[in-house]
Amino acid sequence: MTIDTTASSVSGINIKSSQNRLLIKNGRVVNDDGMEDADVYIEDGVIKQVGRNLIIPGGTRTIDATGKLVMPGGIDPHTHFELEMMGAKSVDDFYKGTRAAVAGGTTTVIDFVLPNKGQSLIEAYNNWRQKADGKVCCDYALHVGVTWWSPSVRNEMEMLTNDQYGVNSFKMFMAYKDAWMLNDYELQCALEACTELQALAQVHAENGNIIARNCEKLLAAGVTGPEGHPRSRDEEVEAEAVNRACVIANQANSPLYIVHIMSKSAIQALQNARTRQRPPLYGETLAATVGTDGSHYRNACFRHAAAHVLSPPLRADPSTPQAIVEALADDSLQVIGSDNCTFHEKDKELGKGNFTKIPNGVNGVEDRMAILWQKAVNTGVMDPCRFVAVTSANAAKIFNLWPQKGRVEAGSDADVVVWDPRLQRTISAATHHQAVDFNIFEGQEVVGSPQYVIVNGRVCLDDGQLRVAEGFGKFLKTPVNCPYVYGLPEPGTPPLDEPPSPDVPSPAHVSNGGSHSPDLKLLNKHLEGVSVTSSGCSTPTGRKMREPGQRDLQNSTFSISKEVEGLDTKTSVRVRNPPGGKSSGLW
Repeated sequence: MTIDTTASSVSGINIKSSQNRLLIKNGRVVNDDGMEDADVYIEDGVIKQVGRNLIIPGGTRTIDATGKLVMPGGIDPHTHFELEMMGAKSVDDFYKGTRAAVAGGTTTVIDFVLPNKGQSLIEAYNNWRQKADGKVCCDYALHVGVTWWSPSVRNEMEMLTNDQYGVNSFKMFMAYKDAWMLNDYELQCALEACTELQALAQVHAENGNIIARNCEKLLAAGVTGPEGHPRSRDEEVEAEAVNRACVIANQANSPLYIVHIMSKSAIQALQNARTRQRPPLYGETLAATVGTDGSHYRNACFRHAAAHVLSPPLRADPSTPQAIVEALADDSLQVIGSDNCTFHEKDKELGKGNFTKIPNGVNGVEDRMAILWQKAVNTGVMDPCRFVAVTSANAAKIFNLWPQKGRVEAGSDADVVVWDPRLQRTISAATHHQAVDFNIFEGQEVVGSPQYVIVNGRVCLDDGQLRVAEGFGKFLKTPVNCPYVYGLPEPGTPPLDEPPSPDVPSPAHVSNGGSHSPDLKLLNKHLEGVSVTSSGCSTPTGRKMREPGQRDLQNSTFSISKEVEGLDTKTSVRVRNPPGGKSSGLW
């Protein structure tokens, strides 16, 4: 294990002592279902106490979080470290990638094992473990790609779900023809296997056959630059595949998680599917979609344009980022990841003269949380509780890491972020911690970033100084039969392995949770140093925040200010409904 020496350690602080006992005082603890003024005591990598007037042993380091928010460490459910694709290898390895993740407030990542056609899934899984185990600076888990189909693949999927390997999610591709793509028959077989194993199916939703044909036509017409990439796979190509994936999942009676939804059309397709089928459907989007757009593909500089190439592509419609933020806020989408898959300029140049050969991927693992905070919380579209939901809690629940991860409460892992909502910085490749030589958010000003990041009880970002330890992170097994995905159905509905009665209409998408947003004035008072005892949040649906004083049309007699002033009940209440509109019955 080596200690990062790029940032100086804090004078007089013993690393072992700071790892062993830590008290975070005077902050406002934010979970997905509520906020409260509370102190957090950590010992031996676990949160031991949350509350006021805690009894703390001597030799405990104290962090003063006055005016700060104390949140669960972020969970990035979509990274590609050291991935070999299209003749190149992503430059953020498991050390540099997780190091950058920690710098941005993310304390857990879930990477993808992607076997080659014909390769054993177990062999590929072991390769990924060998790449990651000695390098990771924070905890990590693995999804496994199903990139080809045979009875042996089905058998290996079952093996991977046992306790020896600890995998509960499998990703299938509807794109990348002749590489990772499955046809519809194979896709349905894979989804049926996921249902039988009670694992979660994930799908990259784009119509690979249409893309292949469009690429042929564009190249024949002389369109060879990066601008050809989005033209080969427009919104309709994504939306069609989302709809088709949902239909196939319904036929397989399989819960489904759509990765990296990138367009308004795809969101609408997902919403339409939710109105006609019962297995839960989850939608993920990316920091890239929130933080930038497809106008960069028209840049005359090949380096600049190619650096933005990923699939599905960024959309040219300038209203897309705002629509994505709103979809995250109102629970149309449940999770934001990064799809971090970075390539140097020399790698991207493999596609000069033929855009189909540009390695696909962008950065985002470091800036994911700050970008969303800037675009969603600072604009009033999302409250801090919903921010926690989409950056950590929902992923923890969906991938069966909850409440070990994604929550600040006694018994949870001590993965904690002390977030300074006033901290201003400019994003740049010159200052980021990633290995890649380009940043798609270059020059953007963000207000709100982590000041301290605690990973398994160790202070790894210490008042802005990064001090990570290579190999400190551990592998997380993710058990199948997640109660959040495969939990008890609503009363009167059949289990997931029984089709619904044709006499019973399909349920419409139902929002999950409260309809009330916190009073912005109360939050601002707290951040100015005025103590506020408690606050409710608009999670897990995270509806748009109302302006202070605006009527709540759902309940015109409700006043959040009055509720807060007279609140003497619990500030955090377990919610019943998961993201995606499906109740587990266990929460």
